Amino acid sequence: MSRKALEGIKIADFTWVAVGPLTIKYLADHGAEVVHVESSVRPEMLRVSPPFKDKIAGINRSAYNACLNNNKYGLGLNLNHPGAREVLERLVKWADVVAESFSPGMMARWGLAYEDLVKIKPDIIMYSTSQQGQTGPYAKIAAYGAQLVSLAGFTHLAGWPGRDPTGPQGPYTDTIAPSFGAVAIIAALMQRRRTGKGTHIDLSQLEAGVNFLAPAMLDYNVNGRVAQRDGNRYPYAAPHGIYPCKGDDRWCSIAVFTDEEWGRLCGVMGKPELAKDDRFSMLPQRKRNEDELDTIISDWTSGLSAEDVMALCQKAGIAAGVAKDSRDIQEDPQLAHRHFLWELEHREIGKHYYEAPPFKLSRTPCELNMAGPCIGEHNEHVCTRILGFTDEEFVRLVSEGVLE
Repeated sequence: MSRKALEGIKIADFTWVAVGPLTIKYLADHGAEVVHVESSVRPEMLRVSPPFKDKIAGINRSAYNACLNNNKYGLGLNLNHPGAREVLERLVKWADVVAESFSPGMMARWGLAYEDLVKIKPDIIMYSTSQQGQTGPYAKIAAYGAQLVSLAGFTHLAGWPGRDPTGPQGPYTDTIAPSFGAVAIIAALMQRRRTGKGTHIDLSQLEAGVNFLAPAMLDYNVNGRVAQRDGNRYPYAAPHGIYPCKGDDRWCSIAVFTDEEWGRLCGVMGKPELAKDDRFSMLPQRKRNEDELDTIISDWTSGLSAEDVMALCQKAGIAAGVAKDSRDIQEDPQLAHRHFLWELEHREIGKHYYEAPPFKLSRTPCELNMAGPCIGEHNEHVCTRILGFTDEEFVRLVSEGVLE
């Protein structure tokens, strides 16, 4: 097999929760050698977050945590122990990249700020991702993605007109920032190859999220309009919504942007006369009568399966898609064809699925070959084979409580 794209790149991964681990996972999946540092003294939040194997909680039984850390070696290290320093210095000397996702200032308390790292390895690249960046009046305010979706403006836009905001499902910004982070790290590696110099990457998850609200921001900037909640509707399309289908909690999305598409949808529904109906013949009229229009569409979709609605609409050139649940995703033939889900054997969880990166490199395809680690699962391998400690030194680190 061809060498992996990032083979030879070494990363000391101090990240936790979601954004940081997912960023580094993308690189590990393409061959970077990653040592993921954590401690049982203070397990990270996702280690105590469901789903758990057999619904039995445990710091090594969270599939959520495991799925963000595959292809990484697990090093259990108590960073507050005085003896951790010699391990950390060897780890920094070994690494090309040091990644962290703590609140600004935390790494400095351990003597691991960028200024400290360059004294150990002058060309080191440091990747820091935090809620609002390393500098500024709100930089040190601690939060998770669940709060950041509100700070970034998503919560205000999600919901129905005249009702309280509902917010997007989960910490939506956690899925946005990792792509920016992976690109930034690769750019820094390319710069170092040209110049021999490292750098400190400061990624604000807030700023990454706001990028995805560019149309709303531009509308306010240019026209002074503040975007409001509009349910599933869209100003430039009708019908535009999620419609009930046959079965238990089955739905299909349909979006019609032109009068021509509307005419085709009327034919698909067996109601060609609606295309010439004064209430619906053109977009402005459809927008004015959208409640009635949605009722008509719902009456039609409710008698068909979501898959049939999608197939009929797509055959006629109308945008439509099943609102899939987790089972649909796992059984999706397109995802299976592209080998998006990989089944790996976890030491405590057993066999379960991991997601591959959403892109493929033809010459150097990714490979998922190691499940997310238990805390400290690879302590001996990392210390003796990667960092060069002798067996006696490793035993001493264990007996002194440095490794845990």
